[in-house]
Amino acid sequence: MSNKITKTDAEWRSQLTPEQYRIAREKGTERAFTGKYHNSHEPGLYRCVCCGNPLFDSDAKFDSGTGWPSFSVPAAPDSVATEQDNSLSTTDRDPQDSATASIPRCSRSRRRRHSQPA
Repeated sequence: MSNKITKTDAEWRSQLTPEQYRIAREKGTERAFTGKYHNSHEPGLYRCVCCGNPLFDSDAKFDSGTGWPSFSVPAAPDSVATEQDNSLSTTDRDPQDSATASIPRCSRSRRRRHSQPA
């Protein structure tokens, strides 16, 4: 994605629910095994709740045992960027939507089936 989306915090807050804002914009998370999509097996695309960018295809989803949806590859090579996270005792690479720099965990994404218009 080459077109970054820039909005003020007030604009993001007016577009998103409080939970979506906390997770997507403030790098929050939901408790393991509680997210809407952690056990979903429906075919389709996972899209960014901020901009609708396709992030992950359900064909790339697998059960990592962590309680959060896991994906082997993004929907497109440039749709997801990563950021190094050193906040815990290990170093992780957190995925981010390339267009909004939002964290695209599944509660941050809305699900659409392939048969629905994008």
